[in-house]
Parts: sequence; structure tokens; C-alpha cells
Amino acid sequence: MIQGIIGKKIGMTQLFTDDGRVIPVTMIQAGPCLVIQRKSVAGQAPRAQLGFVEPRQVKNVNKPMKGHFAKANVPPTRRLREFTVDEAGPELGASVGVDIFSESEIVRVCGTTKGKGFQGVVKRYGFAGGRSSHGSMFHRAIGSAGSNTYPGEVIKGKGMPGRMGGRRKTVRGLEVVKVDKERNVLMVRGAVPGHNGNYLYVLKDSRKRS
Repeated sequence: MIQGIIGKKIGMTQLFTDDGRVIPVTMIQAGPCLVIQRKSVAGQAPRAQLGFVEPRQVKNVNKPMKGHFAKANVPPTRRLREFTVDEAGPELGASVGVDIFSESEIVRVCGTTKGKGFQGVVKRYGFAGGRSSHGSMFHRAIGSAGSNTYPGEVIKGKGMPGRMGGRRKTVRGLEVVKVDKERNVLMVRGAVPGHNGNYLYVLKDSRKRS
């Protein structure tokens, strides 16, 4: 059994339980993926490289990658990722779908957060800012950045304006609410990083969110 799959974020919706409670869920197009390569290194768990199959054709594949896909006898894919697999896992060229997950299973999702560009400390860190009265000259500024004499430098870790978002983030302890095997759609409880259409990596996890 392989321990993860490549997916793409579709968006968020909500489901209703039998007792009328609302559950916010994220829909993920999890697969289908093809096994491009199998790796086995001494002292480490076996790994398998998956390629995410998309409707549109992949063009401009260089010669090394063409040979890489030809060894597995599979068409070129745009997104590749390695996952841990056991000895009885899928063979080279096999298809991996959303059926590797089951309802009520705990997973972790890795993705890239939304990029928000260069932002100030009020938006980036939630600083309160200064007075909003006219002429205060201190509305959304960072305030004092360091001491004067000792240590005479900006303390490490000080919140400063800068690039916000666009970083790798992993959300753990997400519960699988529904598995649609026909459409390869995975519904997990809660939000996951990134915008709609963002590539995600869904992995099996054992730690449940408190």
C-alpha cells in the first residue's frame, strides 16, 4: 500500500450529517496517478514516484524525461512526487486512485499557501498599529524596531514588513469525510493550503487534530 497521492484542490463546500450538523469540507481531485518509478535504498523504506494524470496533454518534454517515462511505459505527466510504499505496493506503470483512503481516516495535506505579495505588519502579523487620529503620523507603522544603546541592534525575530504567503505548509489531523471513487474526489474536513487549482500532496497520518 502506498502512503500518499498527488491531488489538486477543487474548492470548499459543506455536508450535512444525519442529525443536521454542518461539516465544512475541502474537495480534492486526488489522482488518478501513475507509478513512474520504484526505489529501494538499503536502510530506508521503499519509495514509489507518482505522476499526476491531467486532462490536457503535456508538451515540451525533454529527452531525459521522455526516457524516464518510457521505462514505465506511461505517458508524460506534469507533476511528480515520491511516497513511501511497502513491498506489496503498486507495480511500475500501475494506476493509483483515491481508493487508497477510507472514510474517517486521518490524513495530512501539504501545499503552497496563497501568495499575498509584500505586506505590512498589520496584515502580516496582526499588529494593532497606532492611533487613527489626524496628525498622529503612526497609523500602520511597525513602531520601535530596537533599543538605542544596548544591544544597539534589531532583536532577532522582530516582526517586519515583507513577503507574505507563497510558502510550503502542512496541515495535519484532517479527517476524510467522503471518498468518491468514481470521480477520484476526496473530501476532507476543514481547510487546506492554497488557492483553487493548487497542487496538493495527501498523505496518511496517525495524529488526529485536538
